[in-house]
Amino acid sequence: MPESMRPKMKPYVEAIHAYVPGKSAGADGKPLVKLSANENPLGCSPDALAALAEVSSPAAYPDPDSKALRTAIGELYGIDPARVVCGTGSDELLNLAAQAYAGPGDEVMFSRFSFSVYDIAARRCGAAPVEVDDAEFTADVDALLARVSEATRVVFIANPNNPTGTFLPRGELARLHAGLPADVLLVVDQAYGEYVPAEMDDGGLDLAAAHENVLVTRTFSKIYGLAGERIGWGTGAPHLVDALNRIRGPFNVTTSGQRAALAAVGDQDFVKRSREHNARVRERFAAQLEALGNHGLRVVPSEANFLLVLFEGALSAEAAMGGIAEAGYAVRHLPGQGLPQALRITIGSEAQMDEIAETLRRLCEGAQ
Repeated sequence: MPESMRPKMKPYVEAIHAYVPGKSAGADGKPLVKLSANENPLGCSPDALAALAEVSSPAAYPDPDSKALRTAIGELYGIDPARVVCGTGSDELLNLAAQAYAGPGDEVMFSRFSFSVYDIAARRCGAAPVEVDDAEFTADVDALLARVSEATRVVFIANPNNPTGTFLPRGELARLHAGLPADVLLVVDQAYGEYVPAEMDDGGLDLAAAHENVLVTRTFSKIYGLAGERIGWGTGAPHLVDALNRIRGPFNVTTSGQRAALAAVGDQDFVKRSREHNARVRERFAAQLEALGNHGLRVVPSEANFLLVLFEGALSAEAAMGGIAEAGYAVRHLPGQGLPQALRITIGSEAQMDEIAETLRRLCEGAQ
């Protein structure tokens, strides 16, 4: 059949570059320790594991509204469960936010070096993605506000940001929101929010509770260690939650996912241990890499469970990735996101990070 006779893909869909997940094997197919996807090295809560082991009937549909999980989230954060929506990971909710409030002729805005799904979310609904210059790998509030136009419909902010790990403090996030028109939706993506100490809270949930144009999303994939179950949630004004409920999948969170997430919410001790482990090992690893600054390595300050490492000397990021793979580890190289000189390295165990730091030291010395 001639190509002209085939179903024709929408041009804005054809322009999408599919999301590329972190690798778990080397170029030769050899399995590697996966430090490329920001998974929790401590796994998940024992309570969540026990919940996953419970027998259920796979023939029955899950609760379409995730009622018990939304209630538990509401109790934990002091949110009316009616203002909570659950999704197949927070990715689903990010895409739905763009779909509900933007379309052809509209613009969806985000900072340079932010989550690659934002560009996809904009294009899949026919809107134009608008990437705004950053300020040293951090979202630049002034630059974002200066770029707002009559076509702007959605602004995405990841806080902490992925893949840089940088963080926008409460005052700056509030200033961004205050400068946006009331009809522009601000989506605060807090996928790594639980890694941030309470005293550094960015105020996103407070903004979502107080205003009509703020949606906050979170996920159970990171600190909760339930990436394989694909569970996320979001909160905002009732009309925002209603919009996402209209277009989300009708049974979008599985029975096992709801059960595991419910148990995970009840085990905040595990969350605390994960946060403390991450902060301690991240600080140690960052110090080890900063000691290699004379070899051109630079570490971007991070509040997430990974570090973005810049290679500005004789050792290239690509060569470093190859050497780390030979040592048995997969990390994330990001040339497709404009960071060919950088690697994003998930924080694993202390022993793993020590081995990677030592590998990088040897590679740096050998590259001179």
